[in-house]
Amino acid sequence: MPIELGVWKINGALERVPFSSMESEQKLEEAITKDIGIIDSSLLLIGRQVMTAFGKIIDVLAINSEGNLTIIELKRNKTPREVVAQTLDYASWVLTLTYDDVVRIFNEKNPGLTFEEVFTEKYEVNLPERLNESHNLIIVAAELDNATERIINYLNGYGVPLNVVFFRYLKAGDNEYLVRSWLLDPNQVEAQSSKANTSKTGKQPWNGRDYYVSLGDGEFRSWEDCRKYGFISAGQGRWYSNTLSQLSPGSRVFACIPKTGYVGVGIVQETVVPIKDFTVLIEGEQVSLLEADLEVSMDIDIDDPDLCEYIVRVEWQKTVSKAQAYWEKGMFANQNSACKLRNQFTLERLAKFFEVDE
Repeated sequence: MPIELGVWKINGALERVPFSSMESEQKLEEAITKDIGIIDSSLLLIGRQVMTAFGKIIDVLAINSEGNLTIIELKRNKTPREVVAQTLDYASWVLTLTYDDVVRIFNEKNPGLTFEEVFTEKYEVNLPERLNESHNLIIVAAELDNATERIINYLNGYGVPLNVVFFRYLKAGDNEYLVRSWLLDPNQVEAQSSKANTSKTGKQPWNGRDYYVSLGDGEFRSWEDCRKYGFISAGQGRWYSNTLSQLSPGSRVFACIPKTGYVGVGIVQETVVPIKDFTVLIEGEQVSLLEADLEVSMDIDIDDPDLCEYIVRVEWQKTVSKAQAYWEKGMFANQNSACKLRNQFTLERLAKFFEVDE
């Protein structure tokens, strides 16, 4: 079951802020399409109200940087089991979409825009040669019955990438808020699907936990500062910093200095924040990282959300100096600041070198 959330007002008398119903599910759909990042910041909206070949309508269709599609379906007035069946039916149609089909749907839903240009602008990489090698299914609901939850868990056990996101609505004064929770850990859903689809996609399965982090050591940041104060970072452009949003508390990261080698393994403690919002403990007090004794100044463009450095807090399990960096021919390296680490050869070597479980 999802974790039950509660919100309290603590200035003045302690008072619980009650959740309530939104005026309409259309308002929630509009919020999702206005900023699909409230579900997943790594998604790009293709369109809403997408007509299938058999006359049914998908509420929201999106794509990620790897070219894989995501179906997002609102429960509306349907029963939970009804919406699960309907979402699976939509998936059977999405499975048939070709590269040209995806481009056509985007262009139809976004007049005046070109899919290739929008994709490249968001991800700062060219479109993959192949699209829709796999897809994800997300149901947006206020609640589920026990039987439906069992069905979803069963399907996930067989690699069907189906998850449920719960949005709770609350209003305090003139302000409105959405609170999000997931039925299942999205990383674990993806890991299960990755294992099931390995033969189809040709990619090695992802274990749902491990990430590669490319850490440039030099003008803008220092590996020794990262070791000392417990963080990883990226900046000087959204292309570099955006991928850090993939990292969530509990993720395991292997830090690699480009053209040098792997220097550390640690567990993510917090999600990414701009550098001016990141604090560290010094002599018993929490102070801004910018006030710490850093080997490399990191106060460049701190008020520019596109160019500033972004930070992820990490509890290091084991680190080595840059001079002791570990590298073997054939190990995984990537230009992204963060990406899923699937390469089994690399994972085996790193587990042995850093003395952590594979």
